[in-house]
Amino acid sequence: MAEPSTVALSTGAVAGSLDGDVRRFLGIPYAAPPFGSRRFHAPQPVSAWEGTRDAMAFAATAPQLPYAGAIGELLGSVSIAGDDILTANVWAPVDAQGAPVLLWIHGGALERGTAALPLYDGAAFARAGIVFVSINYRLGSEGFSVLDDAPRNLGLRDAAAALEWVHREVASFGGNPAQITVMGESAGGAIVAGLLARDDSRSLIARAIIESGPLTAQTPQKAGRVTAQIAKRLGIAPDVASFSAVPPEKLLETRRAQAAGSSPLGGAPGFQFAIDPDSLPRSPHEVLGSIDTPLLIGSNTDEYRLWFTPEALDDISALKLTLARIALRIPRRAVTAYRDAFPGASTGEIFGQLATDVLLRAPLSRVARERSAPTFVYEFAWPSPVRDLRAAHALELGFVFDRLGDDEARRLAGADAPQNLASEMHAAWISFVKTGDPGWSPYGTGRTTRVFDTTSTTVRQRRTEGMDLLPRPRR
Repeated sequence: MAEPSTVALSTGAVAGSLDGDVRRFLGIPYAAPPFGSRRFHAPQPVSAWEGTRDAMAFAATAPQLPYAGAIGELLGSVSIAGDDILTANVWAPVDAQGAPVLLWIHGGALERGTAALPLYDGAAFARAGIVFVSINYRLGSEGFSVLDDAPRNLGLRDAAAALEWVHREVASFGGNPAQITVMGESAGGAIVAGLLARDDSRSLIARAIIESGPLTAQTPQKAGRVTAQIAKRLGIAPDVASFSAVPPEKLLETRRAQAAGSSPLGGAPGFQFAIDPDSLPRSPHEVLGSIDTPLLIGSNTDEYRLWFTPEALDDISALKLTLARIALRIPRRAVTAYRDAFPGASTGEIFGQLATDVLLRAPLSRVARERSAPTFVYEFAWPSPVRDLRAAHALELGFVFDRLGDDEARRLAGADAPQNLASEMHAAWISFVKTGDPGWSPYGTGRTTRVFDTTSTTVRQRRTEGMDLLPRPRR
């Protein structure tokens, strides 16, 4: 039975639970609820409270719709009603004093996800001597609309406010505010990159981990396409007054209709960061190469297989591959190099590898090559037996969190995923958080990469011939 544990913060006391040698505090507000008069505005400070606030349960989740279709069978969701969505959760060793801190930012294409997923339980990190913090932030239209008269990148601003909260309050949980590692996967990795690209946020970050995160922000015009299409469907102007008059549920349904039939690699535009002098002056891919923050960064071998079913891949024709190559400005010889790197791959599989390398692997590799600061690159390659996912997007999470028994992890990895690999990856991430060294050599001129598989190896980065021919991001 968990026992109560109380901590005094600058805004008031919180009562969490004690389970063995780990203290847990859930649903602590780091900013005021972003609704009513605060909707589509920058995050506002929390008002102090009287007495002791209950921190035994997760707070409300940001407005979102669950995943649909085949991907919804693989990725779970949690829905908790309420307005108090800008909250943090803390797992801390019971005897922590000056412990390193890990701030986790969930993914979900900037429009789904929550820290309340059981997969993101931080107890394993806490048992290793780390104060683990997870956060929620505004999603979709609430967090990433490009409105004529609203601050941009509100979800990123939320994460920046949460980082400031961690820096200010984490000592109360036994954490060291000078030793904060920020970690995120997919859209969460993009937010980590966005925080690193901001001078104010970067000054609070000791180390960073980016798992399969896009690194590019767009012009306001391009990032605002999804907002413009939603506004057109609703017959309203893209401004605060008009969007504030639409309930969050209506915005979600309109987005569902606007995005029908799309994927992260094509179709209707999705939510993205907008270049903005106040919240994100430069695209992260232009900044990460020159900063001195130690970085652990990588991707999965078959990212695209989460987004495309085997049947959808079979339907991708040579013509579609050609049209994609032209649209993405990919030279013919790059396609030839990918066919050589993946002998026997179908046209759809070559399409998937090219598109996801354009989105993820090539940008992270360019950043790693530009950096002189400690940079550690990995590739997660273990092939899941589920739905021929192979090493798909998000598969590594169950291994990093050492929670292969969790339902979310089993949906992606099956019931017999190798525990030794989870133990290995979890230990590497812990080592990086504590020491800045995950256990293999930095990327450097040798392009050293740790390939995580049933038997892991450290090798020169694989399949670079075609990847190095891919175009740089453009806005």
